[in-house]
Amino acid sequence: MSNLVVLGAQWGDEGKGKLVDLLAPGFDIVVRYQGGANAGHTVVVEGEKYILHQVPSGIIAGAPVSVVANGTVIDPEGLVAELDELQAKGIELDNRFLLSDRAQIVMPYHRSIDLLGEESRGRASIGTTGRGIGPAYESKIAREGLRIGDLRNLKTLRDKVFTCVGRINDLIVSLYSEEPLNAEEIYESLARSSERLTPYISDASQFLFEQASSGKRLIFEGAQGTMLDIDHGTYPYVTSSNTTIGGVIAGTGLPPRFIGSVMGVAKAYCTRVGKGPFPTEEKGSAGEKIREIGAEFGATTGRPRRCGWFDAVAVGYAARVNGFDALAITKLDVLDQSSEIPVCVAYELDGKRVEMVPASVEDYNRCQPVYETVQGWSEDTTGIGSYDELPGGAKRYVDYLSRLLDLPVPIISVGPERSQALIRGELIRELNVSG
Repeated sequence: MSNLVVLGAQWGDEGKGKLVDLLAPGFDIVVRYQGGANAGHTVVVEGEKYILHQVPSGIIAGAPVSVVANGTVIDPEGLVAELDELQAKGIELDNRFLLSDRAQIVMPYHRSIDLLGEESRGRASIGTTGRGIGPAYESKIAREGLRIGDLRNLKTLRDKVFTCVGRINDLIVSLYSEEPLNAEEIYESLARSSERLTPYISDASQFLFEQASSGKRLIFEGAQGTMLDIDHGTYPYVTSSNTTIGGVIAGTGLPPRFIGSVMGVAKAYCTRVGKGPFPTEEKGSAGEKIREIGAEFGATTGRPRRCGWFDAVAVGYAARVNGFDALAITKLDVLDQSSEIPVCVAYELDGKRVEMVPASVEDYNRCQPVYETVQGWSEDTTGIGSYDELPGGAKRYVDYLSRLLDLPVPIISVGPERSQALIRGELIRELNVSG
């Protein structure tokens, strides 16, 4: 059986967590390889809602081991709270959760700098979650960050914290005219988290290599989406990590031969949180209707998502960058009441037809969508149990997207529950990822 990467084909919030939860029982290990607490993966099982920010979604389904790998940035205090909540709901963690000693720590001052930086940008703000993710990755690249492995030695941790806080205080006092941070309080917070997290800290890269080499099956859970990738997304309105396929290699320490198949995940329409280009955005009643029916509010921030129609240019770009072998379509049910469904097949830029994503954010902001219209189905799909039971119009829409993108669609989601997923067995078997 092949390993599988599940990653976002749009601007995030595509439903990757649900897909991983659904597929996890067929795998031995679930791996989160980039991002941090700015990601919110929501899983609903028999009416019970789980919102995960740093722990892989597979932990709920009972996959033997959930691994948070080195490419992530971890808020220790937030992770402790998340683990406590999972245990309170009866989720077993012993021998099932592993945290990389090479993952970076999101420090309290990273959140402060994130918020102060956004405030100082004014109207030019990027629209971050304020969780300190960007500044944490900045510290990593500047070689000034702390790593999860530092939590295991409190004496050296204290020295490192005081050094880092001293440097940061110079910045926030001189640049932002803010009060200096208390290094002792920050150290004591990390020391408390250390006691809770140390049993889970390990060399995740070595563990994953050994497990993959022995034939164990891995599923990699991406956070955010392709269009938010630091290199390939709508820069600068992006996240601070590689959300695309390259992030798997850098974020786990595994060689490329262990990747296996790649499944993109896209909503049947499109959403975006925060600022930045979004050619198919509907700012009027159509967008409001999608937001209301789809409950389009951020799992991490609660912010209303910008909503619009499916953008085949952006998803096609994601397919090329990541080498998708298949595409899962989520939230098809949100379009049940739409009599006609526009699909963006190209852009118009300065009077010319464009069929690629511009590198320039200024150019992308000027792109106007070129639509083709697909007839809707005006029937409830939320109780459908198989692909064959879908209304004819719903099948035509899925098949249209499949042909347009030249990708099989083996999974269609028609509701938030784990059970509301239609799996096309013959297409899943072609990916060689079924248990």
